[in-house]
Amino acid sequence: MQQFKIQDAQNRLEALVEDAIQGKKVFIIKEDSKVVQLVPVEPVTRHAQFGSAKGLVELSDDFDAPLADFSEYTS
Repeated sequence: MQQFKIQDAQNRLEALVEDAIQGKKVFIIKEDSKVVQLVPVEPVTRHAQFGSAKGLVELSDDFDAPLADFSEYTS
């Protein structure tokens, strides 16, 4: 467990963040009492929801019709 006064923590913030990411307990103290603990943020994993875009995408009626630009290749 590491404890740092606010001024010391400001000077070493990048190193303290790295320590917290590695799992070390890092506390910032003010007037001899713990005020803040640095902890890494857990990434939020979101799973795709089937049908969540329903009604947001529309295809034209001729979506799969041959394109005029490619008529010379389809003969």
